[in-house]
Amino acid sequence: MAHRAVAFYLPQYHPITENDEWWGKGFTEWRNVVRSRPLFRGHYQPHLPADLGFYDLRLAESRLAQAELARAFGIDAFCYYHYWFNGRRLLERPFKEVLSSGQPDFPFCLCWANENWTRRWDGADSEVLLSQDYREEDDRRHLQALLPAFKDPRYLRIKGCPVFLVYRASHLPDPRSTVARWRDEAVQGGLPGLYLCAVESQPAEHGIAPTAGFDAAVEFAPDWTVLPPCERDSLIWRGAAKLRLTNRSFVRHRIRRYEDLVSNMLAKNQTSYLRFPCVTPGWDNTARRNTGATVFRGSTPQTYERWLRESKRRFIPPSPDENLLFVNAWNEWAEGNHLEPDQHWGPQYLEATLRALQG
Repeated sequence: MAHRAVAFYLPQYHPITENDEWWGKGFTEWRNVVRSRPLFRGHYQPHLPADLGFYDLRLAESRLAQAELARAFGIDAFCYYHYWFNGRRLLERPFKEVLSSGQPDFPFCLCWANENWTRRWDGADSEVLLSQDYREEDDRRHLQALLPAFKDPRYLRIKGCPVFLVYRASHLPDPRSTVARWRDEAVQGGLPGLYLCAVESQPAEHGIAPTAGFDAAVEFAPDWTVLPPCERDSLIWRGAAKLRLTNRSFVRHRIRRYEDLVSNMLAKNQTSYLRFPCVTPGWDNTARRNTGATVFRGSTPQTYERWLRESKRRFIPPSPDENLLFVNAWNEWAEGNHLEPDQHWGPQYLEATLRALQG
């Protein structure tokens, strides 16, 4: 049975008023990307774009080039992160223009990134810049605002219903009631229903999908509940530290092996409910954090391909269109997880994606 590959998509690469105020005039994610430096021998940083360059997502040409590249290498849809704070939207321009222009003609869905906006990028997680304030009336207003996107013919559907993801379903005060209100508003708005997915990233998100009335879960990679140990915790590293042969970056950051992550992800128990699988080509957010970054070192296109191929082999869709397989991500450059070609690997991760999906 065929699978549909969906890549998470970050719409951050354009200046907005809020980021000008919080991070400095003209800030985009590219500023974090270019300032990164290697921290130890063999550490691949900075991740610099190749084929698509340092694009600006206000340009239709950039969005079209992304879609054409994704389609050529087997990606079936983008899952755009959607930022909604009681009617206030952030980073909405790229998707808004995709919706209004009808271009690119490429399938999509939305994932509500319902976390507080904090100063996480410079390590001050506790400083909230914009908070989520959940209210019953906002549930309905939110869904009503999404109806134009849900009714777009390009929108990703399962059983005729638009697919909508929630990144932190556990943050909803009463997720079952929110789900019920959304479904009611969708039907009143002329839709046959919704296909709702809860993303399983942090521990509190695991298992919430069936209890809160979601149709399915979406695995997140990396899954923070099955992380391998940091290299600094190994006996070999501790021995080297006593001889002063270690790099202090292994103390300041959480550095793990990518191959160990793959093994742990593939060793996870199956669930009694439907959970769509997810893989990632890598993860390294040292571009965003001076301390406390998480790095999975040693990723290669070959190891990534093996993970994707095995995830596809194991996932048997329960119905013809419940066949989604997620990749994290298309363009998370400052987290070191992107399928877009870079100056080190070129298009090799895209080529690996196509081989795994077609094999």
